[in-house]
Parts: sequence; C-alpha cells; structure tokens
Amino acid sequence: MLRSMVALYRDGDEPTRRTTPGSSISPVWRGMLETNRGFVALAGNLRVTGTVPQELRNEPLVFAPNHIGVFDPFVVLKACYQIGIAPKFMLAAGLLDTPVVGWGLRHAGALRVERGQSTVLESFAKAVEAIKAADAPLLVYPEGRITHERGMWPERGKTGVARIALAANAKVIPISQWGAHEAAVWGTETVRGWSDIKPVLGSFLRAMTRRPTFKVHFGDPIDLADLSSDKPGDAVRAHRRIMQAITDNLVELRPDEPDMPAFHDPTRPTDTVSPWRP
Repeated sequence: MLRSMVALYRDGDEPTRRTTPGSSISPVWRGMLETNRGFVALAGNLRVTGTVPQELRNEPLVFAPNHIGVFDPFVVLKACYQIGIAPKFMLAAGLLDTPVVGWGLRHAGALRVERGQSTVLESFAKAVEAIKAADAPLLVYPEGRITHERGMWPERGKTGVARIALAANAKVIPISQWGAHEAAVWGTETVRGWSDIKPVLGSFLRAMTRRPTFKVHFGDPIDLADLSSDKPGDAVRAHRRIMQAITDNLVELRPDEPDMPAFHDPTRPTDTVSPWRP
C-alpha cells in the first residue's frame, strides 16, 4: 500500500530534484517533453510517488496506466520524464497523422495502431519487437479508452497489454493516476467545430485558477514469469493482475473519493460498471 511505502516525491518545477532521460532520445522528442512539462504546470501541480527500479530500465518493460481523461496522457508523460524515462507510446493512427503533434510523436518512435485485423496484428508484432529492443518502455492503456465507469474506476479493459508483455517476456509497471480529469472535461467523442472545443478549453482555463493536484504513482513491477503467451487463459490471468494492481494503488490516491469523484464532469459518459471497483 502507498502509505506504507517510502514515497519518492518530485516537484516538476524544481530541476535540482528532477532526473531527465539520457542523450539517446531524439532532440525533437526531448523538446516535446520539455514543452509538455510547462503545459502541465499551467493547469495544476504534479505529485509523483513510486519509481521504476534502476535495474529494470534497460530491460523489456511495459507501462500500463489507467485512463481518466483527455489530459491524463500529458500528466503521465510528465511524470515519466520527471523520473528520468521517455517512454514510447502505442497510439491511434489518426493522432500520428496530425501535422505537428503527429510529426513529433513519429520522431519519438510512437507505434501506430489502425483498425482492421491485419494491421492490429502487425502493430502487435511491432510492439513486441520494440519492447525486446529495450531502448525505452512502451506505454499502453489497457482500458483502450477513457473510462466510462460512473465512479471513474478502471473499466474491464482488454488483454492486449498482457499479451504484448507475455510475448516480449516483459515486466509490467502499473501506473495509477488521479486528478488529471479536473484539468479538462471529457467533451465529445468527435470534434466537429468550435462548439465541441469550447467546453474542454473552458475547463482547462478554470483549472489554471483552481490548480488541482495531479497524482501519479508508479507501482511495483508485476512479475508474469509464471505465465506464458502460449498457454490458454494466461493472458486473462495476466490482465487481471495488471488491472488489480492499478486499482489497488488508485485506492490510495483517492481516499476522500472512494465511490464518486468530487469533480463532476457532465459531459463524460457513465454507462459501464467496473469489475475492479473496490
């Protein structure tokens, strides 16, 4: 449990207490990471607990965070950078095809995921090879989307992250986070114009005044050594371990909001129930 751990707290605005990745990352990706630091700092304060053991940083590694809002990828990325890691992302093709952000993400080595069975299988194979290369952890959301659970607990999720980790013989670092949902509302599934952007932008501007706290915890590595990618049912077992670890640590990040989040987002769907809910 988090309260029984010796937490590693790092203030993103205090460079003397911040560890940055080595020189192996591209200048473009480093520039985007530094820009992201300032962007997140505009909306709130970041508190990071836990870390990634040094001996695992050059080993096959998968990061598995819960997904609570449109702003949380920025928060998780800043938390990773703060502890000295620049992960690779597995992202939808649409984001990688955007003119500016997509160009930078492609330079960062982000892996493309497209619809269709053949392309998904190809993306899976590329992810496994990227992890085996061990040049950077691969960050993948096991839920696959922002949670629709009414209390914002993790959704059931899919076994993709577990299958990738098993195939690559990689350990999984569960990442639990809370607070990023207060920086920007869910908004809408499809942006068609200014009316769809306005609520999200408005909530971000209000967050700049309220200064919510973004909590990110890097949990203990999940050892899947007793499971196999070839054994039926093991992917489900691995997925269960991953989601349970994320949820257990999330409990400690939201002790005053055990059932429902205090921040109400009227735009977010609430049509699922989490099987992991405490």
